[in-house]
Amino acid sequence: MKRDPATDTANVFVFARDFLNAYMPTVRGLSVKTITAYRISLECFIAFLTDHEHVDRADITFDHFDRAHLKAWLTWMNAERGYASATITLRLSALKAFLSYAAAEDITLVALHQAARTLKAPPLPRAPIAYLTEDETRAVLAAHTGQTAKSRRNRMLLILLYDTAARVGELTALTLQDLSLTAPGHVTLTGKRNKTRVVPLSEKTIEHLRVYREEFHPNPARLPATRPVFYSLHRGQPTRLSTDTVSTVLKKAAHAARSRCPSVPAGIHCHMLRKTKAMDLYQNGIPLPIIMRLLGHENASTTQAFYAFATLDMMRDAINTATPRADNPAADRLTEDTLAALYSLR
Repeated sequence: MKRDPATDTANVFVFARDFLNAYMPTVRGLSVKTITAYRISLECFIAFLTDHEHVDRADITFDHFDRAHLKAWLTWMNAERGYASATITLRLSALKAFLSYAAAEDITLVALHQAARTLKAPPLPRAPIAYLTEDETRAVLAAHTGQTAKSRRNRMLLILLYDTAARVGELTALTLQDLSLTAPGHVTLTGKRNKTRVVPLSEKTIEHLRVYREEFHPNPARLPATRPVFYSLHRGQPTRLSTDTVSTVLKKAAHAARSRCPSVPAGIHCHMLRKTKAMDLYQNGIPLPIIMRLLGHENASTTQAFYAFATLDMMRDAINTATPRADNPAADRLTEDTLAALYSLR
């Protein structure tokens, strides 16, 4: 029961259980990792109440979710726990989402939710966008020499990761049925919440993929359509690579690339290639809304009507013109609004 039969007050922990175990996975369709982040945020607030406010866990009620307690919690996370601004923002967003759910379930909790809505976490410090220069991109993509089969697989993996601006999980999930190498070539990526998008491939990448498929997937018509594009053999069977494996492949490439391009960053990560592709496209004059659609960005402020103009042919032209070149004319100066939009790409 969501209300205590003796006091007729809403039971926080029953609401929390239903929020995490039923509403989030079933209604919202969120991933296990996302739900875990919400659970940790709720536990963080409860730890604040028990450790700092000295409230017995069994005595916690929705009265403790008032604006005064939430403001004190924000201060506690910042001053005493030393949490980063991004972490505090995440924790507060999770609490707001929980109160929104509770208010929808119980009208007596609407006032709590409305009071919490206007609370804001400390502003996030603006860090520079991390992306590779043209020389760094070339050096990393050429680092795996292709002298062995594993090296050829790794080289193709990084080329496709950059060319499609895919999230690393989208790349490891690729199967043979997701590749279309006949003109016009494209790849189907499955992203967050199982949403798919079609990404056109550059002509050079299509050529690379044809050679790769001939070696690693001979006679593809006779192979299962669900066979992973990038795999390692486990007990003789092709098994999709883990995201950690892809990260290791990139770091090894970066280490090798530093011999010819010392500026390759030590803290390189897979998402940096995604940001690099976004920057390369922008600096080649591709409109930001097209870049956002190409990357599967869900929170673009541009209207859906404008998105209708971002056809596959336009995106294909964008891919083919975005190869790093030293003689490309400089793009217009990055404005604050443009930087803010590029920052939001995930």
